[in-house]
Amino acid sequence: MIVGLDRPTAGRVTVGGRDYRDLRSPLTEVGVLLDAKAVHTGRTAVNHLRAMAATHGIRRSRVDEVIDITGLGGVARKRAGGFSLGMGQRLGIAAALLGDPHTLILDEPVNGLDPEGVMWVRRFVRHAASEGRTVLLSSHLMSEMALTADHLIVLGRGKVLADAPLADIVRDWTSTTVRVRSPRARELAALLAGDAVTVTDLGDDLLEIAGIAASDIGDLAAARGLALHELTPATGTLEDAYLRLTGDEVEYKTKDI
Repeated sequence: MIVGLDRPTAGRVTVGGRDYRDLRSPLTEVGVLLDAKAVHTGRTAVNHLRAMAATHGIRRSRVDEVIDITGLGGVARKRAGGFSLGMGQRLGIAAALLGDPHTLILDEPVNGLDPEGVMWVRRFVRHAASEGRTVLLSSHLMSEMALTADHLIVLGRGKVLADAPLADIVRDWTSTTVRVRSPRARELAALLAGDAVTVTDLGDDLLEIAGIAASDIGDLAAARGLALHELTPATGTLEDAYLRLTGDEVEYKTKDI
């Protein structure tokens, strides 16, 4: 909808205050990676990028720059149709960077990349944001978003379920538990159990406790002379928050195994 490939049922999207279709030089304002395989398979990577550059009068040296940035130097003169999924992703990112745009829109940019490529994308998007660019990522990989994103918009069945900083979403939609190991775990559990505190016995003198801070557990144990062999707070993850947020909005549900 941002780049005019679909129409919203209501409202409008602008880039820099203008509709995308009204931008005189869109590649220099918005770089987009939607489908990395949407290339002429008979063209080499360098010719694909040169063809795109020619539509906007972008200098040929910029093609060489984005090839170098994305690590495509070794395959630049090979046909894109023979690229692996990861190399196709790199070519798609190179195309998005071609016009040195202020706004980047990347759909699943780490899809198919090897570990080195995934690390590169993380560093790249953080660097791009630090330069003052707007970087919009869409992904179903919560572990990647947790390492990359500052602000999240969570969608479910076309509705906005959350729109907040990453830390706020994790805090508001997860609970903090504390793992406690003690040779006197049963006594400690009896002391802590109450309306606001949940204690789960995991066996082997290990408890999982929710509803009370680790520091308060430690203070209580010290006051009662109960030895603790472990006291570990465990905060929720972005994946936990996402699953809670979208639990009622999943279109296809599987049965538990």
